[in-house]
Amino acid sequence: MFAIETENLTKYYGKHRGVVSLFLQVKEGQIFGYLGPNGAGKTTTIRLLMNLIGPMDGNAKVLGLDLNKSGLEARRHIGYLPGELSLYEDLTGKELLNYLGNLGRSVDWALVAYLSELFECDLTRPIRELSRGNKQKIGLIQAFMHKPDLLILDEPTIGLDPLMQHAFLELLERVKKEGRTVFLSSHNLGEVEKSCDEIGIIREGKLVAVESVESLKQKFLKHIEVEFKSAPPLEAFAGITNIIDIKPKGTVFEFVIQGELDPMLKRIAEFEVENLTSHDISLEDIFMDYYSGEMENA
Repeated sequence: MFAIETENLTKYYGKHRGVVSLFLQVKEGQIFGYLGPNGAGKTTTIRLLMNLIGPMDGNAKVLGLDLNKSGLEARRHIGYLPGELSLYEDLTGKELLNYLGNLGRSVDWALVAYLSELFECDLTRPIRELSRGNKQKIGLIQAFMHKPDLLILDEPTIGLDPLMQHAFLELLERVKKEGRTVFLSSHNLGEVEKSCDEIGIIREGKLVAVESVESLKQKFLKHIEVEFKSAPPLEAFAGITNIIDIKPKGTVFEFVIQGELDPMLKRIAEFEVENLTSHDISLEDIFMDYYSGEMENA
């Protein structure tokens, strides 16, 4: 079953594009990363999934509930952190969480205590006295505190220091083990690469890729540097079709590979190898390729 399922979801703001013909499926129990620069359509997608705005065309289901018919019921099962967090500044963190808990959701106060300790968050101070990062921690606590089936998080680690970002990743792992679903929009590509099962890349309101991180990496070029004891003939690597380029520099050969490494590794094993260095592609490299205009299908 899908925690999120959209079909032909389209939203314009007058003449300005939000999202166009969005077909998206997020499996239950997975952490799904949603990537794109400002203006690509990430926040519009999230607002549509939260039923805060309505589509011009298409429809969406969240946790099996049609948002056109059961949007309010769907929101009861969602933990939401907006990208632009706004809190009641005169309240303390605890007072705010109490207030939100009285709006109809059952709060797990033992979980609140755990989260406040995890994030080193002082819930006794007025929110107006807190730094941006500490306000973000309260925003995270309110999203998680009722153990929602689905978490929709827009830029969740803005303002958090590296230690707290690590704590957040630990929390995501806990949620995943419990079989709950996370839809995560972030500019922190390292965070997405470490935590997400699948990622979707949105460009100019259209979804251009939905795949696992490892699957995406397989499609992109890898750079392998091999130092041989003595230089082999170039002809030795003829016929290995996924070797895109070879640059010999004495006994050091630089290979550019697309796809599987196994055929090339088996061939170089026929010679005496002094050293081998692999320059792995990162999710950031993939993301930049999609937005550089270098890929035809982007």
